[in-house]
Amino acid sequence: MKNLLEKGTRCLIVQSKFSEFSFWNYVDVCKIAGAKYPAAPLGLITVAALLPQQWEFRLVDENVELLLDEHFEWADIVCTGGMLPQQQGILSVIEKVHLHGCPVVVGGPDPSSQPDLYKSADFLILGEGEVTIPMFIKDLDRGVKGGEYKSTERADMTKAVVPRFDLIKFKDYLQMGIQYSRGCPFNCEFCDIIELYGRKSRTKTPEQIIKELEALFNLGYRGHIDFVDDNLIGNKKNVKRVLSVVREWSQANNYPFYFSTEASMNLIDDNELLQLMEDVDFRFVFLGIETPEENILKSINKKVNLNKSIVNAVKKISSYGMVVNGGFIIGFDNESDKTAENMIKCIQDSGISMAMVGKLYALPNTQLKRRLKIEGRLFENGSTLRDTSTQIDQMSSSLNFITSRLRADVLRDYVNVIKYIYDPGNYYKRVTYTGLNLKPANKYKPDIMRALKTMESFLKLCKKAGFNKTTGWLYWKMLFTVLLKNPKAIEAAVNLAAMYLHFNKQAEFSIELTNKEINNIESFGEDKYNKSMING
Repeated sequence: MKNLLEKGTRCLIVQSKFSEFSFWNYVDVCKIAGAKYPAAPLGLITVAALLPQQWEFRLVDENVELLLDEHFEWADIVCTGGMLPQQQGILSVIEKVHLHGCPVVVGGPDPSSQPDLYKSADFLILGEGEVTIPMFIKDLDRGVKGGEYKSTERADMTKAVVPRFDLIKFKDYLQMGIQYSRGCPFNCEFCDIIELYGRKSRTKTPEQIIKELEALFNLGYRGHIDFVDDNLIGNKKNVKRVLSVVREWSQANNYPFYFSTEASMNLIDDNELLQLMEDVDFRFVFLGIETPEENILKSINKKVNLNKSIVNAVKKISSYGMVVNGGFIIGFDNESDKTAENMIKCIQDSGISMAMVGKLYALPNTQLKRRLKIEGRLFENGSTLRDTSTQIDQMSSSLNFITSRLRADVLRDYVNVIKYIYDPGNYYKRVTYTGLNLKPANKYKPDIMRALKTMESFLKLCKKAGFNKTTGWLYWKMLFTVLLKNPKAIEAAVNLAAMYLHFNKQAEFSIELTNKEINNIESFGEDKYNKSMING
């Protein structure tokens, strides 16, 4: 075996594929915009920056290109990893690498949570790479041919590296990602972020963020950047410092980027922070709403959402120019036969067009999973994906535990919510509502070539949505309503209309899948079904 630390070692980095039916994999919209996939693999290009820089790197993202034998033949070592929905894809990559007699390194959230599933990897890097990759490199220097590397130590984000953005073909993606922080101060029972990254929000410095923005700027990238943080505002004092510096940098560079992120509901309590986000051109924010029912929020320890009107929260954020996307969950204990009705009303009244409604899933190493296991309600092998053609994300993966209500009733509620909110008439009502209430202050302006490309995409959308027998009238009515009453919001409204091309397909897939599960439970009997799943 060659000395892998020597100059010229060829490292293949592989991002395994996400299903086209995943909520976030809006490939149909990407095609209209001239891209192949929504977002570049930030985690893996960060890994590339942590590995020996004398290596030669090649990135293959299976979401945008085929992974071929010639890629493995080129490589001296292969790195891969990812999240729960990529589980079978990662295992497949490991198998293919070994067929070519090459060592494979695996890491990421799912391997860190369930390392036993990935024992076939030569090197298993668990936890945060900034801590464990140096351990791996030391072993390579000693000629070690395999190992598992883990540590309870948290990475110091002030020493984080700049990702290898140069490995990305920008034209393949709609947006780039950067990470500012890890960890979240809240303690939601179902969430694995606090288990993986802790409850203290660890942040980069303003200088580090500017360095990453400049790296993208100097490589010629312009447009959408997503702060991939699970909660950007976990440390409000620090994020205000960063956004103040980003505001100055953006202004000095003629606003080359606009932004999106995920934040907790207490964003609405801070006008200064909202104003800073508007100033640097944040256009989308994802909120973990989960449920509008206060008793459930208390039971899952989602205290940050208590005593807050979702409708008023969305209106306030919209007044600062940001479209609100929301996450909702069905399957909590303490739900009732009114849960679906309440959720539908919340989504429709607030105008949240991009509403991700998932089934509750007990993720590995969460408080929820530990509680369900103690109660004898957790299904055996509940976090192992058995069928990657159907188990794609939290919208399609089944509730991996015995529900407090009849399982079939929970699933029927799920179907009813998805059917209602992604009915074309109801969806376009929310798009129109957003278009009329949004107050954009867009700073980023595309150059002439990007503007022409945007116009081409708009014409493609008009053809697909405007001359479709289901959405045609709804599309044109929405378009002219917003144009006449709030023309500054037309770009956001058109973008949301485009997203329906994906959501319609994704909703049909989820509904069909869930109805099959309901039929299976009813034919088998709920008690027998639960017993069979508990026993594996």
